[in-house]
Amino acid sequence: MLKAGAGRLAGQVCVVTGAAGGIGRASAVLFAENGADGIVLADVDQDGAEETRRLIEDAVGPGKAVVQPTDVSKIDACEAMIDRAEKEFGKLTVLFNNAGIMHSNDDNAETTEENIWDLTMAINVKGVFFGCKFGIPAMRRAGGGSIINTASFVSTLGAATPQLAYTSSKGAVLSMTRELAVIHARQNIRVNNLCPGPLNTPLLQKFLDTEEKRQRRLVHNPMGRFGEASEMAQAALFLASKESSFVTGTSLYVDGGITAAYVTPEEEVDPFGGPPQW
Repeated sequence: MLKAGAGRLAGQVCVVTGAAGGIGRASAVLFAENGADGIVLADVDQDGAEETRRLIEDAVGPGKAVVQPTDVSKIDACEAMIDRAEKEFGKLTVLFNNAGIMHSNDDNAETTEENIWDLTMAINVKGVFFGCKFGIPAMRRAGGGSIINTASFVSTLGAATPQLAYTSSKGAVLSMTRELAVIHARQNIRVNNLCPGPLNTPLLQKFLDTEEKRQRRLVHNPMGRFGEASEMAQAALFLASKESSFVTGTSLYVDGGITAAYVTPEEEVDPFGGPPQW
């Protein structure tokens, strides 16, 4: 267990949305293990968030994390989660806008229903906007901070398996992040994207419900495997820490090389010698 005031996030107070599992849980636990003074675990899944809190307590002891029931698509809920950080721990210096949805009925432009589009945008885009809306003033009060927004490699490349609402939402997050970074840079507030590649998390694996879909995601990935939530958490830790103090307005791709190796459906040669799997 770390001594008080030690660790890469010593003195930092964090809000992590989507903290009930996946990247959010792995990051919240890692933030605590690296000395964060306090962490607000924000999620609609209270039971999952409570389990994350218990994991943190087992790792570093009690008093470091609190659960805040939060639907990030609701403006009042996002205001409340930022208020909780300031009231519980005195300030906010790290905001990880990680909560997201990839709906199983998200498909192409012809088949995706309007309600699926609206739900995806409400959580994936408005959720980031609302977090920043209240998080940025709190960070100004604290003298600065780091905002990490979860985008995706598909925000720049598109996806081989149709998921139009999700891909579009992550493109919006990418653009929002870049503008916020420019606007708030001289307020000592950094804003960056974390862009995961295909992951072995319930969010994606529930969507990739056939072996064909899974292989379609892996065929162009040089590492030939899905990433793990723990690997994304390490990247989030870097962006949250002072080690990234001169990094803002950028996208950190943690994708196993898929961005570098991606080819379009029109290309007939698989970079690894096999037939195209589109």
